[in-house]
Parts: sequence; structure tokens; C-alpha cells
Amino acid sequence: MNKNYQKELNKILDSLRGSGRVPGLLLHSCCAPCSSYVLEYLADYFSITVFYYNPNISDPVEYHRRAEEQRRLIRELPVRHPVSFLEGRYEPERFFEAARGLEAVPEGGERCRRCFALRLSEAAKTAEVGRFDYFTTTLTISPLKNADALNEIGEQAAEGCSHTSFLNSDFKKRDGYKRSVELSQVYGLYRQDYCGCVFSKQERGHSRETGT
Repeated sequence: MNKNYQKELNKILDSLRGSGRVPGLLLHSCCAPCSSYVLEYLADYFSITVFYYNPNISDPVEYHRRAEEQRRLIRELPVRHPVSFLEGRYEPERFFEAARGLEAVPEGGERCRRCFALRLSEAAKTAEVGRFDYFTTTLTISPLKNADALNEIGEQAAEGCSHTSFLNSDFKKRDGYKRSVELSQVYGLYRQDYCGCVFSKQERGHSRETGT
């Protein structure tokens, strides 16, 4: 039986309401559009640092464009508690090493799981060093991403941590994805049509050519 990650998140948020506590949250973000709803939602409860760590984006122009859009959104989005930005190292070679032998695997398979593990393990290490109360990822907002896999990988990444915990989520719930599209329109955010890696870009290009 699948877990209801939204209910798990609700329990934590309910415990924070009226408590006076504002925990620190390291939020791994893949891009500004996916983070928009998450920031609007969670900044009522947490002091958030957006952690932009995406070695899967092998095109430097695309990588830096997404990073700048993330910075701009943080500057312009009104939130209750402060949001800051932290950029991880840009190291696409780590992604290609993780994806080795899985280049032909369709999107959503084992290659994606390894990519999630790479990014969430780095988020866990960063959150532990920074003594954040929690870390999580915006990736569960996508209808194309497996929330069960992401939460399982996030929990595994947190196992060796003593200061930080993984915040379970399924941000597509509560019309989260729909709201992210609305906010993207409001702020004129650049919305890419592929995940970020060269393999997803090729797959998206093939889909456009075949109309599938």
C-alpha cells in the first residue's frame, strides 16, 4: 500500500502552526517553475534555502538560465519567511558517471532513479553540514515523477544524518502542479519542456517528431 505523503507533510505542518518555531528547510530545486508553488506553500512554515544542484543539466547555457530564473523568482515572490539561494557545484561529469550503461533506458527508469539519488544525497550532505532541520525536493511536483521513488530515495539519503531529516512530500497534490503553472505565468518564468539531461531532451525531441 502506497504512503500518503501529503498526509505525512500535513502532520508536520499542523505541529508547526502556532508553535512559534520556524525550522530551517533546505529545498533542492530543479527549476524556478517547479519551486514556485512549493515556496509559496512552505515559506509560511519554514525558513527556506533553495539548493540548486542539478548536474544532470549538461548544457551550460540551459543550466545557468535555469539558475538565474530561480534567483529571480526568489527576489520577486512575496513570502512570509525568508528564502535564500545556494548553488551547488556544477559537475555534469557526476551525472554521466551515474548514468553510464543506462543511456538507452526510457525516462522514468533506473537512470532517473540514479539521478534522483545523486541530487538528493548531495542535498542531504549539504543540509547536514548546514544543520538544517529538514531537506526535501521540488521534484515531486511533476506529474511525470514517481513520488514514491523520490521519497524512498530521500529517506535513504537521510539515514546517515544526525541533524537533518527528509521532509516527505507529494507537491502535485492540492493542485500544486496547476498552481505552479499559474505562478509561472504570473512571473513570466522560463518553462523548459524536458527534465534537463541530454537523454530526456533527445526523448522529448523524438516525441515531437513522431507526435507521440
